[in-house]
Amino acid sequence: MKKKKLRVMVLTHSDLVPPEDLTDPKDPRMPKYRTEHDVHQALLELGHEARIVGVSDDLSPIRATIDAWKPHIAFNLLEEFAGNVALDYYIVSYLEMLRIPYTGCNPRGLLLSRDKALSKKLLSHHRIQVPQFRAVRWGRTIPAREARALPYPMMVKGLLAQGSHGISQASVVHDADELVARVIQAQEMTGGDVIAEQFIDGREIYVTVIGNNRLQVLPLRELVFGDQDEGGPRIATYKVKWDEKYRERHGIDYQFVRALPAGMAEAIQKLCKRTYRILDLSGYARIDLRLNKEGKVYVLDVNANAALSADDDMALSAEKAGMSYRQFIQRLLNLGLSAFNSR
Repeated sequence: MKKKKLRVMVLTHSDLVPPEDLTDPKDPRMPKYRTEHDVHQALLELGHEARIVGVSDDLSPIRATIDAWKPHIAFNLLEEFAGNVALDYYIVSYLEMLRIPYTGCNPRGLLLSRDKALSKKLLSHHRIQVPQFRAVRWGRTIPAREARALPYPMMVKGLLAQGSHGISQASVVHDADELVARVIQAQEMTGGDVIAEQFIDGREIYVTVIGNNRLQVLPLRELVFGDQDEGGPRIATYKVKWDEKYRERHGIDYQFVRALPAGMAEAIQKLCKRTYRILDLSGYARIDLRLNKEGKVYVLDVNANAALSADDDMALSAEKAGMSYRQFIQRLLNLGLSAFNSR
């Protein structure tokens, strides 16, 4: 059956619209625009028409494109609105009101998963293991008695922050005094609320789930830490995530999961499907886990609309499952259209 040619409106931040002359993968500008470039190129190679629309703090470019071009679907790459990551669900809510299909997660799933404390409360209620945590609102601190009672070491990070923003080795603290000081620092660095959560020592595993009603778990990925700061906490800091040379120096690598205990892979798949449904996710998401030495699995973070460049974990997992990058992008389009048609 011949695939329908679609008009696809690619939504991204106005600062991330790739320059028209950006074609060389070795161009030093490419890392900044990698996801937008890869998705746009894949859509064109699939035979679709694709227009990139930059959005910052004004919805009018979206409305103008819809009125003038009448896209069949929006490919949503926006992670914030008006500089606020908490408002990313406003964009898809707007698309819902305009009756425009879109890729990725629905508004409710974005709202529930983006707040690290809210998502952990919901998961814990459903008896899914999460680290013990304490949310700290902007301008506040943790009372001394509560701070002393927490299970150290603890890790401090932005409540809504993404991409390991603000996370370094200093994010892991070992007593109440260190915790209070780091909370203040993290609030200043992220400009918002923070969360202090129990540090779970163990293997860090990334699980891609795609689907709406019927879910598929793609091959598991793992962050292998090598000799990173031997003796210190092994965590996905900002440098680990974004500095390839740093990873090479310390033998840190993203790879497909190594051998797991018998039955663990199946248990992880079941856990991640439950997590996806509890948080009412749709489209696609990456779920970050820790597997400790006792064999307990903890859900650390749930990333709706996770990174989609051709060399990111999600695309690599899709390839391992038998989907080329173009096929993966087409699958996300199909999921967005089917979600719209089922409403």
